[in-house]
Amino acid sequence: MNSFFSPSRAGPKPWPNRKKQTNKSAICLCSVSLLAVLFLSVFFITYSEIPKSIFSISSAFSGSVEFPQCRSEVLSRALLGQSFLLYAPHSGFSNQLSEFKNAVLMAMVLNRTLVVPPVLDHHAVALGSCPKFRVLSPSEVRVSVWNHSVELLRSGRYVSMGDVVDISSLVSSSAVRVIDFRYFASLLCGVDLETLCSGELAEQSKAYESLRQCGYLLSGVRGNVDGCLYGVDDDCRTTVWTYRNGGSDGRLDSFQADEKLKKKKKIAYVRRRRDVYKALGRGSEAESAAVLAFGSLFTAPYKGSELYIDIKKSSGVPEVKSLIEKVEFLPFVREVMSAGKRFATGTIKAPFLCAQLRLLDGQFKNHQESTFTGLNQKLESLSLKNPGPVHVFVMTDLPESNWSGTYLGDLARNSTKFKLHFLREEDEVIVRTEKELASAAHGQKFGSIPMSLDSIKKMQKHCSPQKVSNVQLYVEEAVCSCASLGFVGTAGSTIAESVEMMRKFNACSS
Repeated sequence: MNSFFSPSRAGPKPWPNRKKQTNKSAICLCSVSLLAVLFLSVFFITYSEIPKSIFSISSAFSGSVEFPQCRSEVLSRALLGQSFLLYAPHSGFSNQLSEFKNAVLMAMVLNRTLVVPPVLDHHAVALGSCPKFRVLSPSEVRVSVWNHSVELLRSGRYVSMGDVVDISSLVSSSAVRVIDFRYFASLLCGVDLETLCSGELAEQSKAYESLRQCGYLLSGVRGNVDGCLYGVDDDCRTTVWTYRNGGSDGRLDSFQADEKLKKKKKIAYVRRRRDVYKALGRGSEAESAAVLAFGSLFTAPYKGSELYIDIKKSSGVPEVKSLIEKVEFLPFVREVMSAGKRFATGTIKAPFLCAQLRLLDGQFKNHQESTFTGLNQKLESLSLKNPGPVHVFVMTDLPESNWSGTYLGDLARNSTKFKLHFLREEDEVIVRTEKELASAAHGQKFGSIPMSLDSIKKMQKHCSPQKVSNVQLYVEEAVCSCASLGFVGTAGSTIAESVEMMRKFNACSS
């Protein structure tokens, strides 16, 4: 028996009605035990659902933190005195491309070198909802993006946005300075490019620890670091960024949370329009920081305003107007466009309609009927004008095995009136394009900081991806840009908006 609980040490006299008291104590002890078990169960379930890299990054530096990357001599030697703009893309590819365009504008306005990010896996990082004032904080998004970027490097699936989208016109015209994320991380974090790109980032290695500490720094979890990092913590809940937009700086934005939402969600946020140059440019606290780190840079029109960035109205500024025109449409690289044209002319071999049908994801799941109704109306109209079957190229997230019982299944069976075409991931045109993109490595060709011959060789030898994701999506969009009978897209889909933009700029014929 444990002496701590022995009667000789207990001291107090025997209590009256001891049996009753013992029963009460037993019940109390059981209750406490059950609560403890319940707490531990919840903790372990929750812990298992937290990405381990994020959990470790937030717990590994519980004490005071010093960042060797931020020493002035290190910064000046590694980054050659340049200042950089980093941001955290998220969601699907179309959203990421939209953010990239906004980042180009921000980098030009703030005179910073843009760190070109990787293409993230579809929805590997989700922001939340700006209209509902329910989003991750900028530092949380930055942590998630950094961790996912490192995972892409470790798994040999890292593909730069510059590998997929043709940014040569931006760089050649000096409209914006850029640096590849891999080279930037190598310089700032002190990790050799060969190690960074080779997939040999063992979790206990010195290189992995350096990247982990770098990610912790650049996420801004512990705040800003003088002369090194300025993390922008203003997001779409509080801010709409403008540029030289009259006297609107500091004014309330037209879109605010309504009273019902404020009461239901206990929202106290107030959205203000702020001049990004005054807040983060010359003369600001952020000016001296080598790295200016945003969270999300996604925006969209909403209820008469913009969700986060409203710079396009600054078209009266000549340099901004010119750059807005340049980034309005950024085409895919030639390997993707060539594949799309090849499929259109070599496989479809006839005038065709493109139907982009998003049916499973998010809000679109509940609007299948209206999506099919629009397509049906277009096809009926074409059937009256065109003898023989109408050729239709279908890009959809609904697997072919699930077409039965849907309008797509009806179209597939009606082969006398319609001939459907679609791509599969294993098709030769997709496999070939993936290899061509990996080999071309367009993103490695652009950079405002000169690379040594040794660094160039290491990038070429070790940093080409073993696998390129999303290639089917890229080629499908290219095919749709060539649809001479028109295009039917899903309302509200950013993919549909991307295809419409390609068609507006005649991407297929250029």
